[in-house]
Amino acid sequence: ALLLKNRLPAGSDLALYDIAPVTPGVAADLSHIPTPVSIKGYAGEDPTPALEGADVVLVSAGVARKPGMDRADLFNVNAGIVKALAEKIAKVCPKACVGIITNPVNTTVPIAAEVLKKAGVYDKRKLFGVTTLDVIRSETFVAALKDKDPGQVRVPVIGGHSGVTILPLLSQVEGVEFSAEEVEALTKRIQNAGTEVVEAKAGGGSATLSMGQAA
Repeated sequence: ALLLKNRLPAGSDLALYDIAPVTPGVAADLSHIPTPVSIKGYAGEDPTPALEGADVVLVSAGVARKPGMDRADLFNVNAGIVKALAEKIAKVCPKACVGIITNPVNTTVPIAAEVLKKAGVYDKRKLFGVTTLDVIRSETFVAALKDKDPGQVRVPVIGGHSGVTILPLLSQVEGVEFSAEEVEALTKRIQNAGTEVVEAKAGGGSATLSMGQAA
């Protein structure tokens, strides 16, 4: 929310929603930052007020990973959350572009798609999973290994955002070469970078700040 408050075009309206009652307070805090972006927070069971008139919706709601869990372990809870939000989006802002951040992304995006199809408002051009986090992690790790400026490194990543399906195309990185051992080690680290953060936070959350930058 802080990044959006600082980076959205002048005149944009930013709405925050969470079931937690603190959300309006977070918005009030952010509203004191002098940028030409208005912000309002909404809390409670119904996201309708936050969705009204939305052009873009980012869905990050859900249970965070804890040590010992992988993204698939989140499915039972997070699938229901995404389904409920997609149903509201279909009714309130059916023409909005919808980015799904909630894990497991490879599964939650199809769930949202089916909900939108059932409502007759599905547009494949406007629903997508946010997997940019794997890209910025790849660029950071490659830059550190090869002593490069991270801002000048570009690493394509394919395969979605579910563990072993995350595939950085290291052979396409310009200006550097990798040994077979480096490719194996980098790929494994990129695939498990989320776990690295979860374990470092000792059960206190998952990757939120880097995901904010990626989204």
